[in-house]
Amino acid sequence: MAYHADSNDLASREVLTWEGLGGASRDLARDVVASGFHPDVVIAVARGGLVLAGAMTYALGVKLCDAINVEFYTDVNQTLPDPILLAPMLDTESVQGQRILVVDDVADSGRTLGLVLKLLRGFGADVRSAVLYAKPRTIVQPDFVWKSTEEWIVFPWSAEPPLTKEG
Repeated sequence: MAYHADSNDLASREVLTWEGLGGASRDLARDVVASGFHPDVVIAVARGGLVLAGAMTYALGVKLCDAINVEFYTDVNQTLPDPILLAPMLDTESVQGQRILVVDDVADSGRTLGLVLKLLRGFGADVRSAVLYAKPRTIVQPDFVWKSTEEWIVFPWSAEPPLTKEG
């Protein structure tokens, strides 16, 4: 299985460090606060949005957080035909009528974010979205974006291959 930094054929990359993530998450949270939107719950799109969502809950002073599991990318530049929800499923009854901030690492095609937003809005929730990066080709424009880029993004949590017993 590939990881974000292992594709040598990519000419240019956007590299986000752990330190950079700290500043980016605070900047993104500032934008949410400045907008006047006060979420009741932050929902991460797992896996890419998990670390950012945790940081955002602290920066926004939000105690409630959850995750929705979606699979779309299967390898570097390879996707399933459509994003799919994975178990365990989000407790959708508990989010009815809530103000929700959906958090993900990147809106690339926008199809994953679109699926999650449609699902949550179908439960009567006031839903906004925040991402670290948005690509110009995304079909869903997030409400809050830290940075736009066309480059391949190397995130600090996926910059190295998964660990094995051998190394």
